[in-house]
Amino acid sequence: MEEKVPVWGEDLPRPQGPYSPAMVRGDLVFVSGLVAVRPNGGRVAGDVREEALVVLRNLKKVLEKAGSSLDQVLQVTVYLRDMDDLPAFNEVYEEFFSPPYPARSVAGVEVPGGFLLEVSAVAYRG
Repeated sequence: MEEKVPVWGEDLPRPQGPYSPAMVRGDLVFVSGLVAVRPNGGRVAGDVREEALVVLRNLKKVLEKAGSSLDQVLQVTVYLRDMDDLPAFNEVYEEFFSPPYPARSVAGVEVPGGFLLEVSAVAYRG
């Protein structure tokens, strides 16, 4: 079995805890929950559309560093502080993903750090 390899890059936000932005094992990329932090460390909080843009742009960068892409995402998990924000989130989501959409779960939770949303994903990189 292939070794698991962390994904990192200076153009990605630094993790705020003991985790990697993503791990690669074989042909799969497992992306940690991403919140709206820009690569320079600047936080975006308070507007679900703006947070979604930052998070999904970071997801795209993480996947590219891992040798994958948004087109190869198999599954997405979305955590929203307020489920009423789902329509606004979906508007931004559709700018990044197109049919056939990845499998997806959405949960209403208390997102750490005062953010409105967090997104994690699993992608193929074959």
